[in-house]
Amino acid sequence: MKRLLIPLAAAGLSAAALAVPANAAPSWSTDNLLPKPADAYSAAYFWLDSNGAALRKATQYNLDTKSVPKIVSSGSNGAPDGKPGMTGPTGTTKPGLSKNVNLPKTIGKVFFLDKAGQYRWCSATSIQARNRNLVATAGHCVFANGKDDVYDKWIFVPGYYKGRAPWGVYAGAYAFTAYDLDTYDDYDGDFAFVAVHNGFVLNGEKQVSKADFDKWVGDKWAKDVEISPAEYQKCKDLNGGETADCWAKLATTADVVGPDYPSKKRAFKEVSKEQYDKAPTGNGNGAKEPDKIVVDQVTESEYKAYKGLGYRKIDALGNYTISHYFLGYWVKESTKTLYYKTVFTVGIAKDMGRLGDVVGGQGVAWNQPLGQQVTAFGYPSAPHPDGDRPFSGVTPKWCAGKTATKSYQVNTFKVETHQLLKCSMTPGADGGPWLIRYDNGKRTGYVNGVTSVFLDSDGNGRIDYISSAIFDSEVADVYAKANYAATKKIVGPNGELLK
Repeated sequence: MKRLLIPLAAAGLSAAALAVPANAAPSWSTDNLLPKPADAYSAAYFWLDSNGAALRKATQYNLDTKSVPKIVSSGSNGAPDGKPGMTGPTGTTKPGLSKNVNLPKTIGKVFFLDKAGQYRWCSATSIQARNRNLVATAGHCVFANGKDDVYDKWIFVPGYYKGRAPWGVYAGAYAFTAYDLDTYDDYDGDFAFVAVHNGFVLNGEKQVSKADFDKWVGDKWAKDVEISPAEYQKCKDLNGGETADCWAKLATTADVVGPDYPSKKRAFKEVSKEQYDKAPTGNGNGAKEPDKIVVDQVTESEYKAYKGLGYRKIDALGNYTISHYFLGYWVKESTKTLYYKTVFTVGIAKDMGRLGDVVGGQGVAWNQPLGQQVTAFGYPSAPHPDGDRPFSGVTPKWCAGKTATKSYQVNTFKVETHQLLKCSMTPGADGGPWLIRYDNGKRTGYVNGVTSVFLDSDGNGRIDYISSAIFDSEVADVYAKANYAATKKIVGPNGELLK
């Protein structure tokens, strides 16, 4: 890369102490993604809700170019800029023998919202880290066109398949990349290490009392269910009179009477939010007396089609909600009403633990010579430039071979030194790991690159090469910073959201 760096020892990074002169330009950059548990939960829930509907809706990330960029040999042999080094992998897969390439348990997809609000994904892998919490991917799958900007709702799903997250969803907390990528959108530094929180899965739901509903921190919703007059009376008797859980809905206000009327009952009429806000308060502490607000969680299509009095809002968890506002009246006992019971429900989540403990982590290598045998993995999906689309993006694919012995330039992305691999994977494989010394039985190796750019070397409308940043001392330096990032458990033992 283009920056003078301090070589790192080959013995690993877990205890490395880096000293950078005060006047030296930084080699790394870091940005917050979702450091707060509540925000991390919200992002993960956004993708998991409705059986992973948002996950299935996502499409592969698209490079900011209308055509496949051209490559030019830089004439350099890509000599390392420091001592070679690596940190070993950890795995949770038992060794085995196979004539085919076994897919690593560590690989998966990262999902995020791009700056246009589109649902996107790239490829990635879990890597070794002292806190068992790091993901390696392409920098352009985390950082939006440089300038200290990161994508929204960023998560990693190892083993992703058709909207399913078999080992949980891991929300990104902190992202680390090369200073030049973050600042200048320079793809010589197109890599990122992301520290993720503990993963979780949605683990069902349960009905609770109104008191427990109010105390619950996490996903929750209320829904009205129509009941018979007898069920309504039973509910009143059980609760000693009027209750917030069971109530009568009034169609009109024609039979409204005063509180002294001898034969009366309480009923509620739905009004608009504006009418509700204008209604007088009556209990001395600023609340309306009586009143009722019911929040329904609906689908996106129901949300868009709704034309009633309710107030539409997308809540902090990304749910589509319609809030119904009711004011209470005394009406004649003979007034025709419908009876409802409010059912209070909370969503339960299950903590899956640290990423590296669940799926393991690939090793990381730097300052290795070019011309190495590598196995590259990813989820290719986009068509070739000629329109042919051989990949669906549903399952991971792989390429194996030796990288070129010379580094290459890709002027479109300010690349001066990329390593090159002959491979026909298309976009969607962005961020997928390049593993050297891949052990097919253990399904582990050392990440020595991540897919960055897709290339058509002969101009025939077919992608035939992919390129990656060269993992040198700068990459090792960024990895050393990410290696110390501490993240959190975001779901408690009872499935509640932790603060």
